[in-house]
Amino acid sequence: MTVHILALVGSLRAGSHNRQLAETAVRLAPEGVGIEVYEGLADLPFYNEDLDVEGAVPAAATALREATLRADAVLLFSPEYNGTIPAVLKNAVDWLSRPYGVGALKGKPLAVIGTAFGQYGGVWAQDEARKAARIAGAAVLDDLTLSVPGSVTRFAETHPADDAEVTARLGEVLAGLSASVTAPAGV
Repeated sequence: MTVHILALVGSLRAGSHNRQLAETAVRLAPEGVGIEVYEGLADLPFYNEDLDVEGAVPAAATALREATLRADAVLLFSPEYNGTIPAVLKNAVDWLSRPYGVGALKGKPLAVIGTAFGQYGGVWAQDEARKAARIAGAAVLDDLTLSVPGSVTRFAETHPADDAEVTARLGEVLAGLSASVTAPAGV
């Protein structure tokens, strides 16, 4: 069995340290685990119930929902913008929360990690992302965390893949997330 993890990156910037962290996760994926970094978040319109009607759902939203439904688990990479979750990531969670009660995140194991410039590594944003994902129906794994502070200086000349502390902790998150799929909670 291959565990399929869908990675959603909350920064659209090409040189984003969170994107680099997601790319590192792809390289570090344990045997039997595949990680897909989703590339369509920039195409999502802002969530609007008037757009979310059967037969008229925007193609970008349908693609995100289908990719999430195909995944065994979801990994959110969240920077921190003005002390909270980036709009692009919150918007993705909003689209995935619908239809209400049966959205694509319902019951899906999910972890939130990331890096940010501040001294706490984006923990406020990551906490907000966990809260939103939980309300959207995901099975949020609160014990799987990774908040890397000082991203601008820490990764100025070093890629996250070359940071031993980051790769070790990221490996633990990936192992825990994949284990949550193969051994459901409560087992």
